[in-house]
Amino acid sequence: MLHRFISPLLAITALTTPALGAGIERNAPSTRILFEEGRVLEFSLRYASPEQFGIAGPGAPTGNLFESYTSWGFAFKNDLNDRLSYAIILDEPWGVDTAYPGGAPYAGVTANLDSRELTGILAYDFSDRVKVYGGLRIQQIEAQANIPFVGGYTVQTDKQTDLGYMFGAAYQIPDIALRVALTYYSAIKHDMNTLEFATTTQTVIETPQAVNLEFQTGIAEDTLLFGSVRWVDWSEFVIAPPIYSSPGLAGAPLVDYQEDWTTYTLGIGRRLNDNWSIAAQVSHEPAADYVPLTTLGPVDGRTSVGLGATYTMDAIKITGGITYAELGDTQNVLGTTFDGGKAVGVGFRVGYSF
Repeated sequence: MLHRFISPLLAITALTTPALGAGIERNAPSTRILFEEGRVLEFSLRYASPEQFGIAGPGAPTGNLFESYTSWGFAFKNDLNDRLSYAIILDEPWGVDTAYPGGAPYAGVTANLDSRELTGILAYDFSDRVKVYGGLRIQQIEAQANIPFVGGYTVQTDKQTDLGYMFGAAYQIPDIALRVALTYYSAIKHDMNTLEFATTTQTVIETPQAVNLEFQTGIAEDTLLFGSVRWVDWSEFVIAPPIYSSPGLAGAPLVDYQEDWTTYTLGIGRRLNDNWSIAAQVSHEPAADYVPLTTLGPVDGRTSVGLGATYTMDAIKITGGITYAELGDTQNVLGTTFDGGKAVGVGFRVGYSF
């Protein structure tokens, strides 16, 4: 079947574009592994090197404010019987690594946010064409920031682990590798203990709800068209530590997005022979054209291109890819303009069927 050879490439977007999505997103979730045949174990590793530069005024460049980072993922899928299957996915969906290299007014400005998420999914096949699925998501986050130009402000959160859910349905015609899957991911609320300056406070961070539409179809012998549309409810995402947001200090949230973002991806994959398949994809995230954006991650939209290949050897599949992205221009609350940003992402995945 066509999909047996090319379906590993459908994760190229998730595998090789951790180079800054909307908001703080790094790795968009996918239900792809639910459609693998039999028992499958996968491990993935991704590296991204983003760059974004700003001009704070005449002769006052900010330098590159983003740091390179590495993320990893794990997934396991198994069939319980002819109709019932399950999957376990562990990854790092959200992240921030910001560090301005120096120069007024941004000297010493840093921010870090780390996350881990464990998702358990149960899927049921009503027929060979209709699948429904749902599951629980256990998400952990922690964060810190230093903003010297706002009264020497510092904040550090504890680690908080909280629960969310996901559910969806898919329709497929295996003979022509047609599949359409629609998935909803809930928001997850974290009640964080925060240390602002030397004062303990409480801050709510709610990672946003999202909807994924993933699709594929065979368009010729050994050739597959695939893509996705992902909407994330960023307009409801805010980080507002009480001291920082008070009228006596900044008078506004630390992070606050006023618009949602939608990301569109379209790609084509082709099987070359029994061992090799290749794919290319283009992804576009239109700018929300909202200013000002947060100083800690000033990116508004992006466009990327990616190339990938899969090598199949008996029960082992090795997928690798590279993506180049142009990051959207914007402006922050201080009037600093950011433009000309770019990012390079590389990644690989090893899958074993047994």
